[in-house]
Amino acid sequence: MESGNERELIMRVRYSIRAAKFLILVLICGELARAQDAKPTPKSAPPAPASQTNSSGAQGSVQEWSGMYSFLKEGEFVQLTVEDDGQVTGFVSRYGDGDSDKGAFLDQFFKDAKLDGNRLAYTTEVVHGVWFDFKGTVERGEGKNPGDEGYYILNGKLTESSTDANKKVIARSRDVALRMFPQEAAAGPAHTNPSPRN
Repeated sequence: MESGNERELIMRVRYSIRAAKFLILVLICGELARAQDAKPTPKSAPPAPASQTNSSGAQGSVQEWSGMYSFLKEGEFVQLTVEDDGQVTGFVSRYGDGDSDKGAFLDQFFKDAKLDGNRLAYTTEVVHGVWFDFKGTVERGEGKNPGDEGYYILNGKLTESSTDANKKVIARSRDVALRMFPQEAAAGPAHTNPSPRN
């Protein structure tokens, strides 16, 4: 008959053997995962999703395009946010120039927005009879480092549409190059909590 010490010793040996088997299994799984990651991508592999790469030649992910960009006048801006899944949200903050809102700061949130590679298109909600459409590209600008002013630029055509007293739509288009604000300015308290409705 086994003594208590012998039984304890046998239990410890069995536990040690189980622990060693588990450790070996973990190491094998880790090596297999590392080997799979190191395999070259086959030529016929589908392209990576837009949320991970961009076609503008800029390094990094499209999430880096998120930030504040200049708009038409000094003090106005576009806030662009690219989500992890590639969805785009944002808004335009601008000074009103109509009779009823002249000089008032207005926020116009994106009603529709789409990012395809580095091609960006958005349409804002209508505020006081005015809305904006942008169609263009996100491109690398002259800023040298991420966070510098103009590190990215929104190049394209901006169309400002409005309705007159007779409900007739008047549209004006112009070519724009909207420069990304420096990151320190973008984090400023004046732009952190825009009001959702005007």
